[in-house]
Amino acid sequence: MSLLFELPDRPTLPVTGSSDRFPVHRIFCVGQNYEAHSREMGVTTDRNAPIFFAKTPSAVCPSGETIPYPPGTENCHYEMEFVVAIGGHGFRVAPGDAQGMVLGYACGLDMTRRDLQHAAKDKGRPWDTAKDFENAAVLAAITPADTFGAVANQRIALSQNDEPRQDARLSEMVWSVPELLASLSTLYHLQPGDLLFTGTPAGVGPVAPGDHITGTIDGLEPISLQIGDAE
Repeated sequence: MSLLFELPDRPTLPVTGSSDRFPVHRIFCVGQNYEAHSREMGVTTDRNAPIFFAKTPSAVCPSGETIPYPPGTENCHYEMEFVVAIGGHGFRVAPGDAQGMVLGYACGLDMTRRDLQHAAKDKGRPWDTAKDFENAAVLAAITPADTFGAVANQRIALSQNDEPRQDARLSEMVWSVPELLASLSTLYHLQPGDLLFTGTPAGVGPVAPGDHITGTIDGLEPISLQIGDAE
């Protein structure tokens, strides 16, 4: 059977200290995982269960790129995040066993069309188009978990044009990485190649053409993004 067209290549990410690359299978994200960010968005974190949403692999953008200002929005925001790269299989995994699925960690930017998100929320509609679009999942190289060590009090920070915007600690996450993976594994059969964005701290804000965004997490490869003109 012949195909009508060639399937696009799956996006891959570099792995520090290795020539191997990480093929991206799925992208899961967590909302409201830092209390201070929830407050700045005018909501209260639901401590009964994490809030998950997804981006398609076509949203992947490698760190260091220049991207056009996203279409369909006049209020695109940066969100700096700690990303978990999954290297094992897991379904209904206990929190105590979840670390065994982790291959490594990376810096990520969850780009968000905030005006579309607010409009959708106001009307009680899904906000997929606010989160899932081209270049909406910016990712730096993955650092292996054994190199990074335990997720503890590492600093997570972002600057916009060299001006500090976000500054927090991973210990401020409401839901820990094992708790997030355990909860997500009740909804999906997690597989190698899955990524989990673990939420953003306070200080999110809009980007504009010409902006340079840089982000860091202690122990990980930094991330950078240049915003170009709209198409």
